[in-house]
Amino acid sequence: MKQGFAIWLTGTPASGKSRRARALHALLEQEGVPVQRLESDELRKVLTPNPTYSPEEREWFYSVMLYMGKMLADNGVNVIFDATGNLNRYRDTARDAIDRFCEVYVRCPQEICVDRDPKDIYKNAASGKAANVPGLGSAYEPPKNPEVTVDGHTEEQDESAAKILTWMKTHWPDLFV
Repeated sequence: MKQGFAIWLTGTPASGKSRRARALHALLEQEGVPVQRLESDELRKVLTPNPTYSPEEREWFYSVMLYMGKMLADNGVNVIFDATGNLNRYRDTARDAIDRFCEVYVRCPQEICVDRDPKDIYKNAASGKAANVPGLGSAYEPPKNPEVTVDGHTEEQDESAAKILTWMKTHWPDLFV
């Protein structure tokens, strides 16, 4: 059985990760490449229905998410991680665990993320209701050497997805035969 791949879209909250993950998912499906999205917001509803976002909870959450993704990839299922993964070590652990791994940095200026704020994350941080927002109350470590960097502010999600797909076709051409 062929091992699946994993693509991790990372960036600060409201940078545009989910929109790009959905666009990439659709593009891969059009190409005949099945993929499963592991979206942190959806997983949290099941794994941590009342999240605290404490460092300990984040450690646990990302280790469980990685375990799920690795299990899927080991069984031939392609995976898109749609998650902030605020520390490099979370993403590096995934890179070490999954043979075919691609880290995508969704770069977006913080002021744009704050303006978007569809889930009131930054608003809650400003009012003191949320102390552990990556990039504000807790660290967000941008990737050191992502395979792909997309712009969550100036690029449309389809343009970003096409960039990722181009990288995949260059580095994993056997997926598209």
